[in-house]
Amino acid sequence: MANRHLSRSIVMQNLFEWDFAHRPQSEIEEMVLRNVSEFAPGLSDLSFVKSLTKQVVNKQSELDSVIQKAAPEWPIEKISIVDRNILRLGLYELLFSDRKEVPAKVAINEAIELAKTFGGENSGKFVNGVLGAVYKELGEPGKDEVSQKKASKEKFNIPFEQMPVQRLAGAVVYAREGEELYFALVHDVFGHWTLSKGKIEEGEDEHAGTIREMKEELGLTVKIVETLGRNEYVAADPERGKIRKQVAYFLAEAEFADIKLGTSGGLDDARWFKVKDILDLNFYNDMLPIITKAIQILSATPAK
Repeated sequence: MANRHLSRSIVMQNLFEWDFAHRPQSEIEEMVLRNVSEFAPGLSDLSFVKSLTKQVVNKQSELDSVIQKAAPEWPIEKISIVDRNILRLGLYELLFSDRKEVPAKVAINEAIELAKTFGGENSGKFVNGVLGAVYKELGEPGKDEVSQKKASKEKFNIPFEQMPVQRLAGAVVYAREGEELYFALVHDVFGHWTLSKGKIEEGEDEHAGTIREMKEELGLTVKIVETLGRNEYVAADPERGKIRKQVAYFLAEAEFADIKLGTSGGLDDARWFKVKDILDLNFYNDMLPIITKAIQILSATPAK
């Protein structure tokens, strides 16, 4: 098999030159051939290099938008040319590549290695932080498969009972305004509406953690009504390997007030929706049973 790490290094060289010299798209083909000839003569993966270079360039605006939302404290023009093009490359593979060919962890790890090779002292950590944030907002692709493939070709083959545990909590936040029932939902940078959730801090109970997260992410003060459900899954963290994520979901009531979206990376909107309007929204599949249960409970509960 062709050396894909070398091929990605050439793609990185192409993107750097394209960005630094402001090359027009019409010159990309010639640029790719020249760089392959200079840095990797005889490379058998030329079609991969050509295709990936052109695809990243074509998706530049979308990729830069994701970078800005995942790292809002770093304007795109303030990120070094090397780092921003490594991020573009890593994000493209994370978001748009076939995951059977490029699993999420591979996309992230390859980008980190490029950053260590071509970037500055802190480039690897920076790239890891941004891509890691995007990976989490994606819903950690591969989490379902990981739980079903304990004998698969994982980098860290840790027994289930020995995996570190991370506790999270989220909520279906609702409010009543007159005769209408509303739900507060957040929108991620990948086009999905989902539930607000976050990590429970050390020493914090689930209710307190949920109330704090809703305040931080939505700007709403909530009251926990009841538990909607729990799930546990195995996720692959780029640095820690396999971890067990235990999530508790609650039904929580709030006043119908303005939502103030927090600054956590990966989210770009938060709104109230009437029940009838959420049916056509784009949700992650694992959110639907939780939201459906909340609707059923509230539909059977008369307004006060």
